[in-house]
Amino acid sequence: MADAWAAALEEQKETEATGPAAPPQAGGAQPKPGTGARGAAAGQAAPVQPEDFSDLETPAASDVNLELVLDVPVTIAMEIGRTRIPIRNLLQLNQGSVVELDRLAGEPLDVLVNGTLVAHGEVVVVNEKFGIRLTDVISPSERVRKLR
Repeated sequence: MADAWAAALEEQKETEATGPAAPPQAGGAQPKPGTGARGAAAGQAAPVQPEDFSDLETPAASDVNLELVLDVPVTIAMEIGRTRIPIRNLLQLNQGSVVELDRLAGEPLDVLVNGTLVAHGEVVVVNEKFGIRLTDVISPSERVRKLR
């Protein structure tokens, strides 16, 4: 233990006497003595070798762990239609007012997950509660195409 401290103190004294050493180079190669900041100014800098990342493996699509995202909550909404009206008409709405939507009766509803269309469906009643029966699920490639 004392030898390690003695070596560290000796190295510190050498560093203070000769100036700061250059940081370690990529690939673990240490710079040659005298090629620190002073050597670079004199045009004697050693070339830097790039790291070799070819041995690193990227995970295949089958190796992805979906368990990480299965408990992430998302918002699912069913949309029966939309319309655009001026604020003047919006302020005149009251109980009993009817707002005309852009869809015909009997057309499928849009199923949106976090605002993205993922399916179409129809309204059903299950145990006195509304639900939706999916009639058409949008493929992932079609969803990406609609984003562009």
